[in-house]
Amino acid sequence: MKKPMIIGLTGSIGMGKSAVAVMFADEGVPVFDADAAVHDLQKAGGTLVPAIELAFPGTTGVDGVDRQALGAAVFGDRDRLALLESIIHPAVAERRKAFLTSHQDADMILFDIPLLFEKRGQAGVDTVVVVSAPAPVQRERVLARPNMTPDKFEHILALQMNDADKRARADHVIDTGKDIHETRADVRALIKMLRAGLA
Repeated sequence: MKKPMIIGLTGSIGMGKSAVAVMFADEGVPVFDADAAVHDLQKAGGTLVPAIELAFPGTTGVDGVDRQALGAAVFGDRDRLALLESIIHPAVAERRKAFLTSHQDADMILFDIPLLFEKRGQAGVDTVVVVSAPAPVQRERVLARPNMTPDKFEHILALQMNDADKRARADHVIDTGKDIHETRADVRALIKMLRAGLA
């Protein structure tokens, strides 16, 4: 049986990646959302809650992981961030593997992975789609988020590969800096082109 094409979707914060992932799902492409998997693993009763509490005491409670407290615990400390990632990433990889197994009849599957390039995940996908928008649009979107500050935004950007490098490494780029209907049309055209290549 032919394996599904694995599409890796990535893009820096505020570029509209989640919106584009929904557009792929709307076209019938199964989507694995790495961030959603992390949320599930960290919610009340989530399998990672005990390990995170052990490594970062006081960052969990009755509702699971307190994301703000955990963010503060690792903010600006690459070693502590690496420790957190060593707890989270293997668990997410297991979820992704199970998702792939349960959708092996699909012609293509999309992996929505924010740090695809930063964590060298591109080797595990067949083609990479980068979501991009002009820097002013990105900044406006991110600073409109609750609890976001210019300093926090700059810190997040510093942890991510810059947009120009991502676009240079991409197999395909989806521009979200324009009308949403145009972006949706671009997504449909890309899916059609990828499916034609599988025929």
